[in-house]
This record gives sequence, C-alpha cells and structure tokens, in this order.
Amino acid sequence: MAAALDEARRAAAAGEVPVGALLLDAEGRELARAHNRVEVDSDPTAHAELLAIRTAARALGTPRLVGCRLFVTLEPCAMCAQAIALARIERLVFGAYDPKGGGVEHGARVFEQATCHHRPEVIGGVRERESGELLRAFFRERR
Repeated sequence: MAAALDEARRAAAAGEVPVGALLLDAEGRELARAHNRVEVDSDPTAHAELLAIRTAARALGTPRLVGCRLFVTLEPCAMCAQAIALARIERLVFGAYDPKGGGVEHGARVFEQATCHHRPEVIGGVRERESGELLRAFFRERR
C-alpha cells in the first residue's frame, strides 16, 4: 500500500484526485503502478486502477490477471470494480472507503451482482486514515 500512497501523492502534485494503485503478480512482483490521470489525459476512464490493469495486461500479454493483487488507495468506483472482475484479479486491497462513489462496498456493489462472473477477495480499510487524509487535503485546498 505504501507504493500506492506514493502514486496518490504524485497524482495530487499533478492536480489529479489523489488515487494511486499498485498491481502485483502471484509471486509479489510489481507489474504496474499508476495514479489518476483523468485531467492530464482528458480521459474520464484514466483512473489509477484501469491504468495499472492496462499496463499489467500488456506486460503479461494476456487480458486475465489471474493470481494478481491490486492495491489502491480508494474504494474503486463501479467502472473500476467491473474492470477488476473482468481482469480476474485475485485480491483487491483498498484504503479509504467511498460512500459517495464507491462500487465495491457502496453504490453498485459490483461483486455482489449475479451478473458478476468473478469476485476477488476484498480487503478494505488498509491505511484508511492516510488514504482519506490525502483526499481530504486535496479537496480542502480546492474549496
């Protein structure tokens, strides 16, 4: 989670919502790390999770990241949760919960839907305070 938090800080420094992600293979080797790039790329889908998944899939040469673990500083939105399911990621670990925009423990609860063909192990609240404070500080500065 430390690497994901470093990525979130990079996002904040670039004026992006501070969300960072790290994707590891089954042996714990780093496949990808990313942070939000929505504003800089003018791309509403450039969330940290999607960028990390795309990079890892290209590196492995496969659309399925079986056995992989994704660490992200914020509960994924519904779009990212569906991508995690489609990528067949084994475990999702996230920091801060997102009651407003989350799609895992809140909102759409993507992994609980009957139409979801893959459900990763989910561990939420890891370094929650630190992840949440990055987000609060970012939005406090903009108000």
